[in-house]
Amino acid sequence: MSMLTPQGMGGEYRITGSKYPRMRPRRRRGRLAFGVVASVAALGLIGWGTLQLIDVFTGGGKKASAAGTGACPPKASPSARPTVALPAPAKITVNVYNATQRTGLAKTTADELKKRGFMIGEVGNAPAQFDKKIKGTGILLGPASSLNTSLPVLATQLTTAERRTDAARKAPTLDLILGDAFKTLTTKPEADRALTKLTAPEPTGAPTKKC
Repeated sequence: MSMLTPQGMGGEYRITGSKYPRMRPRRRRGRLAFGVVASVAALGLIGWGTLQLIDVFTGGGKKASAAGTGACPPKASPSARPTVALPAPAKITVNVYNATQRTGLAKTTADELKKRGFMIGEVGNAPAQFDKKIKGTGILLGPASSLNTSLPVLATQLTTAERRTDAARKAPTLDLILGDAFKTLTTKPEADRALTKLTAPEPTGAPTKKC
C-alpha cells in the first residue's frame, strides 16, 4: 500500500502516485458571481424604494399625483375690458333726417327715439349732400369726439347704419340720416340688450378647464 493511500481504502480504491487526492468538490465560480450580482441588485432596489418614500413624505410627488388624478391648475382671475364712460341716451341729442322719397319717415323715427330716452333736435329732410344718395339703412354722423362715446350708444338703435365722424364738427349733436333700405329701428328689446352689453361688457379671460 502506498503511503498516500488513506487508511481503509485498499483494494480497488488503491491510490498510486506522489499527489494526495482532493476530497472536496471544486467550487463553482458561476454560482458565486450570481450571488454577488443578486446582492447588488437587491441593495439597489432597497435604495430606490427609500428615495420614493422620501419624495412622498416631503411633497416631491405632488406634481405627478395632480397629473394622475386630473386635478385642475388654479384658475386665472378674469380681466375685465377697460370701460369707457358712455353717456346715457338722455344726454344725447339726435337730429333725424329723411334722405328717402317716403314722407313722414323722419318724424315717426324721431318719435320712437324719444320714447327710448333720446333727446330730439331737428327733424326733416336730409341736406343736399345726402338726399336721395343713401342706399343703405342710414348714416350716423357726429363729431370726432363721439366715435367711442355717444355714437356707439345711438348705433344700438340702428345696428345696420354706417358710422361716420366729421373732424370739423364741434357740436356734440348727432345726425341720424335714414337711407333707402331703412324700414324700422332695431327692436327695443334687441337695442336694450346691445346697450347693456356696451355699457357693462362681460369680463374676458383665457378659457379654463372645467373641473
